[in-house]
Amino acid sequence: MFLKSLTQFAPGRLSGLLAALGFATAALLAPKAEAQTDYGEIALRVAELLEDEHYLRQPFDDSMSERLLDIYIEYLDYSRVYFTQEDVDRFYNEYRTTLDDAIRNRDIGAAYDIYGVYKERVRSRVALMKDLLAKKDEFHFDSDREVEITRKDSPWPADAEASDALWHDLIEGELLQETLRREAAARAEREEKGEKKEIRPLKKDGDEAKDSEADATPEPDASAGGDKEESDAPKVAKNEADTEEKEAKEKEETPREIITKRYDRVLESVNGNDAEDVAVMFIKSLSRAYDPHSEYFSQSQYDNFRIQMNKSLEGIGAMLQSEEDGTASIQGLVVGGPAHKGGDLQVMDRIVGVGQGEEGEIQDTIDMKLNDVVDLIRGEKGSIVRLKVIPVDSHDGAQTSIISIVRDKVDLKDSLASAELIITRDEAGNPLKLGWINLMSFYSDMDGGKTSTTADVQRLLNRLVDEGMQGLVVDLRDNGGGSLEEAINMTGLFIPRGPVVQSRDWRGQVDYKVSLNRDAVWGGPMAVLTNRSSASASEIFAAALQDYNRALIIGEKSTFGKGTVQQLRPVQTSRLLLPFRAGGVQNGALKLTIQTFFRIDGTSTQLHGVIPHVHLPSTNDVLDIGEAALTHPLLVEPIDPQPYELVNPDPFPVEALQTRADARMAKSREFQYINEDIKEAEKRIEENVVSINRSVREKEAADLEAKREARKEERIERFAKVREQEKDLFTVYALTQDNVHKKDLVLRDDISLEESSGMMMGSKNKEEDPEAKALQYPHGFDPYKRETINILEDFIAAQVSGKPLTSAGKAPAQAKN
Repeated sequence: MFLKSLTQFAPGRLSGLLAALGFATAALLAPKAEAQTDYGEIALRVAELLEDEHYLRQPFDDSMSERLLDIYIEYLDYSRVYFTQEDVDRFYNEYRTTLDDAIRNRDIGAAYDIYGVYKERVRSRVALMKDLLAKKDEFHFDSDREVEITRKDSPWPADAEASDALWHDLIEGELLQETLRREAAARAEREEKGEKKEIRPLKKDGDEAKDSEADATPEPDASAGGDKEESDAPKVAKNEADTEEKEAKEKEETPREIITKRYDRVLESVNGNDAEDVAVMFIKSLSRAYDPHSEYFSQSQYDNFRIQMNKSLEGIGAMLQSEEDGTASIQGLVVGGPAHKGGDLQVMDRIVGVGQGEEGEIQDTIDMKLNDVVDLIRGEKGSIVRLKVIPVDSHDGAQTSIISIVRDKVDLKDSLASAELIITRDEAGNPLKLGWINLMSFYSDMDGGKTSTTADVQRLLNRLVDEGMQGLVVDLRDNGGGSLEEAINMTGLFIPRGPVVQSRDWRGQVDYKVSLNRDAVWGGPMAVLTNRSSASASEIFAAALQDYNRALIIGEKSTFGKGTVQQLRPVQTSRLLLPFRAGGVQNGALKLTIQTFFRIDGTSTQLHGVIPHVHLPSTNDVLDIGEAALTHPLLVEPIDPQPYELVNPDPFPVEALQTRADARMAKSREFQYINEDIKEAEKRIEENVVSINRSVREKEAADLEAKREARKEERIERFAKVREQEKDLFTVYALTQDNVHKKDLVLRDDISLEESSGMMMGSKNKEEDPEAKALQYPHGFDPYKRETINILEDFIAAQVSGKPLTSAGKAPAQAKN
């Protein structure tokens, strides 16, 4: 909802790979002339690289200046709630056609000017918010007014007066939302304690339900507390327990306090952006003026990008997060990493200082940017870092300890390729072994090491083949891409040597890439599961297997639609640039688009994506997702196809497979829910408003909660029946990069979260919620995974039998899941 997203797009400081967004109190200082010229030098070099090497070969001229201004303003105020039309008119009058000239003169003063206005507008809106919330009788929630869910295409408020009116409605809407949310939480707590009928609260989907749930009760922060409700409660001894409960309620934040704190954090974030942060935002906007996938990385961002691709780093192996008290808390430890093996650092310890070597001075890190804390902790393999921490068991925060850790290489296992061996029975009751490979990205080692998606997948594939696999699914849902070479090489695991993808550069010169394997590792029945977030390298892989008629593509209406190729270029400058960093060598990197890629049949996935053979409906089908929804995507025309031979000369029985899937989904309660949600999403997108009338919202919330409750109870009952009916239907083994070569298979349910993710997140110290367990999908198969298994079974039956697959036929019992 837009009311929640007001704070979402305020740009905070730029975080590292192992860091969540952090806030500090330091205000943005006007950059000195020398620093401004330095950042201008970076901007100039980026502009020159874009002119000389980007696919468009577009001069950095007045038209690109206007694009840059558009993107920078949107970057700062995506929802159009801080700037006014007067502000925007002034920016365009001064900068629309002059930014190109200024950057050629190494001048990015416009970035600081616009950001300064933005910072002042945020400050004034936060001040207005506090004034409005201080007036207890300001909001009555009884009007017929509405606020927009998204304002990305709405006009800017004309002036300060129009902005005040807009924010009055926005804050009223946000206050109503928080009031209803608080009342819903209080009601759920009472029901859980048995003060009303016993209803088990839905934990898994609870947050979504609470967003709209409401009850016709007085505003919580307008009275002293829970005395009124207490009269309806069972009469029990009112001693120490009641006193503690009352104190807890008094300490609970009111809706007004929650909103105030939320926007205080926004203001802290905006004030905390320093000259480098503003310059990086501006230069990123410059690169994106050419296309949405060209991007400037500061040096620290570039280092993090390499870590993501390499799946390794040199440091201590800890995941950090900024806390409101200015410390950096330990959110997780990489299993087998230096910190984990040392045994002294614990999850939820808070870092307050970092020292280098055995005797280096401990540098205070309270209120330091999380990126900078991460940079202090990382270092060369074999070197020592000392952390000053407040232990998790410190009651008052006064106790600290010093922990020495020897840095080492840390392997990030949480997103490496993994697999499942699913043993089941076909419709005739015959044993059936299916492989399922999960792949989150096409990673590779940018430094020439051994990290390779293709090698990892091949290890899994070999084991699945050894276990007698009869059909395979490669799950590319939410796989945003990665290494082009890895996508090409991995395609070679499933086809004989041949062309995989074509590319065209700015000159129109066409090249093609081939798989190098002489023979496929797996030549049996195969499907690829995609969704709207499967992009880039994922699309190359899926498109090639579709063109070769090698694999059945299953998924949402299309993939993302990214058909461009990027390369990294170092941004070299001639003198000292960013503070505390030696210059003269490299100051970040530019990822810029150099080619467009094409399928071997000559068409492009750009904008269109990969259309599946068998479509599974999803709410993503109606959302604004994909390349076409981005700013300034490239347009491409088809080219000539490459000669290639189909792996399977006979066409797949696509129509029959879709018809059989449709028949199952029509009977599937889960897909009935999905289709209901699609219709509701379409209506919500078309209307794009939410009422700020309490009665209206309460009715909407009551209807929504009734629907959620009905779904919840239906699922609990149905899932229990399915588990009983299918208790012997599926056996699922888990394969990871750690256990793939071990003799004995391990059941998926016997693999701990730490073993599967490689990250120790600490003990929850809570019993598993029985209702949440009851609401888990049977066998751990979500509706899309379950139906994909059904489709693969049909596909295998058709390929093995060699007989036409009838459109009709008995749907398997498990399709009702």
